[in-house]
Amino acid sequence: MEPLEERETQVAAWLKKIFGDHPIPQYEVNPRTTEILHHLSERNRVRDRDVYLVVEDLKQKASEYESEAKYLQDLLMESVNFSPANLSTTGSRYLNALVDSSVALETKDTSLASFIPAVNDLTSNLFRTKSKSEEIKIELEKLEKNLTATLVLEKCLQEDVKKAELHQSIERAKVDNRRQNMDFLKAKSEEFRFGIKAAEEQLSARGMDASLSHQSLVALSEKLARLKQQTIPLKKKLESYLDLMPNPSLARVKIEEAKRELDSIEAELTRRVDMMEL
Repeated sequence: MEPLEERETQVAAWLKKIFGDHPIPQYEVNPRTTEILHHLSERNRVRDRDVYLVVEDLKQKASEYESEAKYLQDLLMESVNFSPANLSTTGSRYLNALVDSSVALETKDTSLASFIPAVNDLTSNLFRTKSKSEEIKIELEKLEKNLTATLVLEKCLQEDVKKAELHQSIERAKVDNRRQNMDFLKAKSEEFRFGIKAAEEQLSARGMDASLSHQSLVALSEKLARLKQQTIPLKKKLESYLDLMPNPSLARVKIEEAKRELDSIEAELTRRVDMMEL
């Protein structure tokens, strides 16, 4: 492998040759860039060599063709004393057309044996081109149909996206409204809680019984509701006893006791509620 310094020198010389009088663009000199530019210079050198060989080969062939043309022209002049300069305008036009046709068909000469295969090949290429053109046309028609369907689908998707965005906007507004309502309710709840606490503190300072507080009244209300629920089966049981033939006086006593107990609980709850309102 060549040393790095030698590669950098080769790269610099190659860049100077490529850009000539123009300034060489700035680039970061490091082993990676040097390696890439050296590889490019080598490929460029190989390509230049191949191009030079092709040019030299073409020059040689052109020289050979010129020599052969001169030989044929001299032979024609010697055999029939004929020169292209002696042709009429029409003859020169025909000769030029024949030469142009030979060049276009890439035949080695202007003989009929060279023209017929060349024309046949050209005709075959024409048929293949037409066939390929038909295939491309059919493929294009399919692509146009697919494109139309894709455009329709895209339009539908755009409409769906618009509807989804509108629905999302509406739902977002609803969520914001609910959030605002929830914040308002939270604020009111805190306000009521502080108000109840302040009222309880005021009532407590005035010597109110702790059993008349809001929480105590709520607990009593819940207890009353439970007691009422407990009395339902007792009332049903009592009604079943009423259907029997018990001692009427004893039954009336039990009923009166139950009624008095229930009235006492309701009266106590009412009294505490009224005191709370005051």
